[in-house]
Amino acid sequence: MRTPYKKKTGRFAGIMILLVVLIIVMFFVTLSTGVIQIAPVDVVKTLFSQGTDRQELVLFDFRLPGIILAILIGAGLAVSGAILQGVTQNELADPGILGINTGAGLAVVLFIFFFQNQIDSVFSIFAMPFFALAGALFAAFLIYTLAWKNGVNPIRLILVGIGVNAGFSAALIIFQLKMDPQDFRQATVWLSGDIWNASWMFVLALLPWILILIPLALQRANALNVLNLGDDVAAGLGTSVEQERRVLLVIAVALAGASVAAGGAIAFLGLVVPHIARKLIGPLNQYIIPISALIGALLLMVADTIGENLLTPTQIPVGIIVAILSAPYFVYLLIKTN
Repeated sequence: MRTPYKKKTGRFAGIMILLVVLIIVMFFVTLSTGVIQIAPVDVVKTLFSQGTDRQELVLFDFRLPGIILAILIGAGLAVSGAILQGVTQNELADPGILGINTGAGLAVVLFIFFFQNQIDSVFSIFAMPFFALAGALFAAFLIYTLAWKNGVNPIRLILVGIGVNAGFSAALIIFQLKMDPQDFRQATVWLSGDIWNASWMFVLALLPWILILIPLALQRANALNVLNLGDDVAAGLGTSVEQERRVLLVIAVALAGASVAAGGAIAFLGLVVPHIARKLIGPLNQYIIPISALIGALLLMVADTIGENLLTPTQIPVGIIVAILSAPYFVYLLIKTN
């Protein structure tokens, strides 16, 4: 008879395999669809350097960078949300709702405002994640400081986050109004959540952040499990509560900041995905984190494909599609949460 641990491990492996298969299927669907239709057989041939010059241009220069960015951004935001919900012990915690995404967005808009002539340079592409990280860290510090009152109350944290989010949004509008019309339009679309300027340079700029930070989060999954038991119990088990909380918060904020730099302020993804992962596999974060990464990648790929093809040739920002798909679940969580 199988033990509960073996059953859990088997279920985890099955879910991971299913998600990987779905991502692969969605990968080929996305490569095939668009203004220029390419048959799946031709997609495979092109990937093995047997397609026409036109097919290679469409796939390698336009579609592949966008798909890989969607996978990286979706995974980053989903894992960031999973960590924030664990650290704050709050089911409604999310980098978008707490104002972390807006803080990162404000930093990037300031970068665009002051370095308008260098926005497409190699320097700007690799510097933007660091600017976004600084903005996200400032937002997180401000929220945590204002929410602290003999500890951090989950409801107080959400309310402070909403207030900080509103303040940063107002500052964003002020700087947007000072931009020239072209930059204003670009910033507006990007802030609604858009995988803008998808290129291999953006992929290279974001890839190290995801490859380093998600394994770090997975490495600290046990500490996150202990923090979920409450500060007193965690301290009693020998965990350095504040140190672990700070490290995990920095990882979550860095993931959100880097993802925002590449894909804009995509709301709700970091909120909904960890809930889906918990329903599938339970409360252990060593399972939640990798499953959240795959679900986030899959959801953003689906949303990006819908946004690019629903009203062709007009493209709908991916953040709007994610919000449409996720908002009903958010309302359900608000009703269900005490």
